[in-house]
Amino acid sequence: MSLDLYTDTGQAIWYEHPTAGRGVDVVAIHVPEAPDMRFYPYELAPTGDLLSARASEGLSVIGFPFGLTAGFGFGVWTKGWIASEPDIDYDDKPMFLIDGRTREGQSGSPVIAYHTGAGGAAMTSGATAFGGPFTRLMGVYSGRVNEQSDLGRVWKVSALVDIIERGLPGNGDMVDPRTQSSPDA
Repeated sequence: MSLDLYTDTGQAIWYEHPTAGRGVDVVAIHVPEAPDMRFYPYELAPTGDLLSARASEGLSVIGFPFGLTAGFGFGVWTKGWIASEPDIDYDDKPMFLIDGRTREGQSGSPVIAYHTGAGGAAMTSGATAFGGPFTRLMGVYSGRVNEQSDLGRVWKVSALVDIIERGLPGNGDMVDPRTQSSPDA
């Protein structure tokens, strides 16, 4: 599916973070349902005991590095490790760092903690759960901190919830690629 990022009148269709705006490098866009598409959403506000995810533990980034797919339009799973405390905002922003070999095409990818349940999965309550698999959305990947590093930014679920619940319409000073001018010009 292809979506225009601007309406016919030049208004951006995305929503930005309600307080940080572009300071949070993730937006929300309403994707309309289509007969040939199925949605498999992650729960943004899960209840109950969650899969534990701590510094140095593994995470998966599910995306399309270099435009590759795993077949039939499915994303490629790449592995990384939590590189900063996920409960503490890195750089005073709702994000944490991941250490992984991510590449171009993975920005915007979901970052999940995943455990098969084999041998038991550690949960946030301290309990061990069996019978999985267990999945927990940790956030959205938005690129490496620089070209020489394998450290990348993951915007936390809390930032996604803020955008979805209270987000502001996209900033009007973006350049509309259809006209190569500001939509307000």
